[in-house]
Amino acid sequence: MDLGIRFFAIKEDFIMPITDTKRYKRSKQRERILEILKKTNTHPTADWIYNHLKKEYPKLSLGNVYRNLNILVNQGLVHELSFGSTFDHYDAHTEEHYHFICQSCGAILDLEMPYIGADDRKVEKMTGAKVHFHRTEFYGICKKCLDKNQ
Repeated sequence: MDLGIRFFAIKEDFIMPITDTKRYKRSKQRERILEILKKTNTHPTADWIYNHLKKEYPKLSLGNVYRNLNILVNQGLVHELSFGSTFDHYDAHTEEHYHFICQSCGAILDLEMPYIGADDRKVEKMTGAKVHFHRTEFYGICKKCLDKNQ
């Protein structure tokens, strides 16, 4: 039985259901940021997005990028990923999925493997709590870095 909440914001390693029902004025910059995030699988930082859009929007500030990213996160259109690094990364692939994080170059890869929702039910039975979803990351050295070091 589906109880509703499907989108979540990940903030400072805490996962929160989206509660922002506020309507936002349409923004070309925000739409462009979302478009860029949907077209990349690199999980960019706000700084990367800013540098990518600066020529297109000369008056763009890094603060504007962060504000628009926060709105997209609050709307459930983007996930904010915090893996303990200095900068958060952003992901427009909002379906439940796993990541591989390279400990050498910092690359974040989406893993094409089934999300095991049955684990959520096991934890619910064990704890009596309600699980919205779980998050698992795999850490190691990516193929690119392994090949470079051989």
